[in-house]
Amino acid sequence: MIERYTKPEMGAIWTEESKFQSWLEVEIAVCEAQVKLGDMPRDAVDEIKKKAKFDVDRILEIEKEVKHDVIAFLTNVNENVGDAGRYIHRGMTSSDVLDTALALNMRKAGQLLARELDNLHDAILLQARKHKNTVTIGRSHGIHAEPTTFGFKLAVWLEEVRRHQVRLKDAIDTISVGKVSGAVGTFSNISPEVEKLTCEILELTPAPVSTQIVQRDRHAHYLWVIALIGSSLDKFATEIRHLQRTDVLEAEEPFTHGQKGSSAMPHKRNPVGCENISGLARILRGNSLAALENIPLWHERDISHSSVERVIIPDSTILLHYMLTRFTGIIKDIVVYPENMLKNLDVFGGVIFSQSIMLKLVEKGMSREDAYRVVQGNAMSVWNQDGLSFKDKLLADSKVTDKLSKEEILTCLDPKHYLRNIEQVFERVGI
Repeated sequence: MIERYTKPEMGAIWTEESKFQSWLEVEIAVCEAQVKLGDMPRDAVDEIKKKAKFDVDRILEIEKEVKHDVIAFLTNVNENVGDAGRYIHRGMTSSDVLDTALALNMRKAGQLLARELDNLHDAILLQARKHKNTVTIGRSHGIHAEPTTFGFKLAVWLEEVRRHQVRLKDAIDTISVGKVSGAVGTFSNISPEVEKLTCEILELTPAPVSTQIVQRDRHAHYLWVIALIGSSLDKFATEIRHLQRTDVLEAEEPFTHGQKGSSAMPHKRNPVGCENISGLARILRGNSLAALENIPLWHERDISHSSVERVIIPDSTILLHYMLTRFTGIIKDIVVYPENMLKNLDVFGGVIFSQSIMLKLVEKGMSREDAYRVVQGNAMSVWNQDGLSFKDKLLADSKVTDKLSKEEILTCLDPKHYLRNIEQVFERVGI
């Protein structure tokens, strides 16, 4: 991933240095397991732990000749270890190292993502509580529908993030498996007890059964959850982008001191952060599709998944980490305009209260069809801007006033009437 979108803490997990260090941790853990089982002398493992090191440049140099990264790694380690190096990688295949080490790094990355997801949750919760009663217009199809509150919008987001917290934990658990079962996974040259003890040392779960690799549905699940979280961020960002439009301006992302919105137009305040989130979410969705394509491999394994994973796993975790931190900052400092929300609420003279009037007429004995026709007629004339408000039209319509008193009409046109049960929803989600 390019440096622009890479936060240091997440980027450090996916460096070549970190990758080879994880490989070495796996190799040493296997040696420790074999010592516990009496299959390897303790002094040999002590020598390995004392001397085992690697040099990234040297590994790459060796790889140019051998065309195999694990062999190049082992060759370089053995250059430093000496005779005790003959015990390293005994009974193992390359994927025992690759997949188990990858699990370690994916778990680390997942834990960073979980922390940032928690931060986003807390930021949304704070704003939802702040704006529980900030009345705004709800929209369907982009058209004014009925009143809601800005806090209610955020409550929807909050519950979505909570679902993602559960999904991400499950994805981390699913990927946190090790595999030390040799070629094609049958333990032909290494004991299942070695795998068990190795995974205990690394705090992983042994894959119940594997071929030469850990099965890629696990990795696809992990990247699917990342894409799902990214798509929710896209959804949240898209909402803010709409609310920031000049002709809406109910909320906007923070615009910092010294920031400039346009090279040509000094007045511009563009939702660039949210647009950035929406754009990067597309990459996450594409990467999740590539992960699904990695599931069907030939027989006990091929290597077509490897090249893909070198890109999509680091890139997806790095991108989501960046997106979460950036969007959390947007939520923390979001600018809300309650006065514009109220102004927009009444932009068509109260037609948004049409359902309440219709149902009240039905309650008073009018058929639903007739009630709909009467209310729609009044609403459409206001929508076409004939100069009168919806309230004025209703009070002048004998079909309405024959059934409803002025007080009943005014009650139906009060946003509080629509929001009288909203507190129950806030209680459900702990706001």
